[in-house]
Amino acid sequence: MTNVTAEPVHWSITQKVAFRFFLLFFLLYMFFNPNGVIPYTDNLFNYYILPFHTLIPWLAKHVLRLPKPITVFTNGSGDTTYDYVIILFLAFVSAVGTLIWSITGRNTPHYNKLLYWLTVILRFYVGITMITYGSVKVVKLQFPTPSLSKLIEPLGNMSPMGLAWNYLGLSTGFNYFAGFAELSCGLLLFFRKTTTLGAIMGLVVAGNIMAINYCFDVPVKLLSTFLVLMSLFLLIKDHKRLTNFFFRNREALPANLSPHRFKTKWKNIVLCVIKYALVIYVVFGDLYSAYSSSKQYGDKAKRPPLFGLYKVDYFVKNKDTLPPLTTDTLRWSKFIVSQYEGYVQINFMNDSLKYFVIKTDTIKHTITFNTMADTVHKNHFTYTLQKPGVLILNGNWKQDSLHIKLHRYNEKDFPLLKRGFHWVNEYPLNR
Repeated sequence: MTNVTAEPVHWSITQKVAFRFFLLFFLLYMFFNPNGVIPYTDNLFNYYILPFHTLIPWLAKHVLRLPKPITVFTNGSGDTTYDYVIILFLAFVSAVGTLIWSITGRNTPHYNKLLYWLTVILRFYVGITMITYGSVKVVKLQFPTPSLSKLIEPLGNMSPMGLAWNYLGLSTGFNYFAGFAELSCGLLLFFRKTTTLGAIMGLVVAGNIMAINYCFDVPVKLLSTFLVLMSLFLLIKDHKRLTNFFFRNREALPANLSPHRFKTKWKNIVLCVIKYALVIYVVFGDLYSAYSSSKQYGDKAKRPPLFGLYKVDYFVKNKDTLPPLTTDTLRWSKFIVSQYEGYVQINFMNDSLKYFVIKTDTIKHTITFNTMADTVHKNHFTYTLQKPGVLILNGNWKQDSLHIKLHRYNEKDFPLLKRGFHWVNEYPLNR
């Protein structure tokens, strides 16, 4: 019979104090950062978080003495001043709670059962998050192919995050690779027997996410850091076994994977049903949601009328043809109809650009322009597709009449998109 690693009946003082702190810290973090997978939890979060929108700014102003007031709360960034103060607040509360717990529970010999259930909670939190991350990658939703605007934007004008997003979005294969790695990690963490492998993958995958976030100034640094910390925590219990196996070439006894069951049989059955229902709901729900969203926002989204990158052949203002002078602030150089319906970008000869909201009527062949900030003043044009790829615009721009001829540039002719994959390279194409 194979021996297994027994659960210790006595923990050291250091182990107990550290466990108390991390139990409180991780639970509080998940309370303030639910992953929203369970229906209606977002509505509940929006309700119970409101008092902290008053408390945290007050602490930042009167206790931390921050020079600027907190007015921005948790949003798509994930790394707002509010979020950092929240982490400091959670660490303080956890430290105080640990002190009180250490005084009142100093005679407790171990926390094996609590450790088991904290491990279960962390497994599912990290696993669900990984499934969400992986789902938006395998349908190429998180990192879309570089847009027409990005294809003509100078590299030096991009933000580090913009560069990373376009770099990752260029390759469909890399999206599949990263997505299936994250999905595999999430699935492995859902089950006791594969937790160690899942946590090792989580450490690598979340570590890669964290490295990208830190090195390319991508927000959500806090969440990725916590995913790494949680993956490490899941491995702490087996640190001796893993050290023996990977570094010391010694025998690593099997882990004790015995579940902590309820005494009542029906409770265990209900828990098992809930577990598998949650796993199925998370995996298929996230994949379906990502696939549905990809039809609206991803590479598979339907393109709007006149979609494309157009270069100006000639530009007539009030019957005067304007030469393509790089100092001209009125003459267009490029006209980009975005893949997202209702938006265009106009590049002017002096390298400035502006974004506009448009409404296209494909029956009357009209286009109405207005800025995002001003919906009252509009510019009206008629358009004609003279032949495939040639667009004629006629209309008024403020007080001037314009007649513009444009031709569409095939975005697939960009070397970045045309290069593709090559098994054989006699010489590297690095340009």
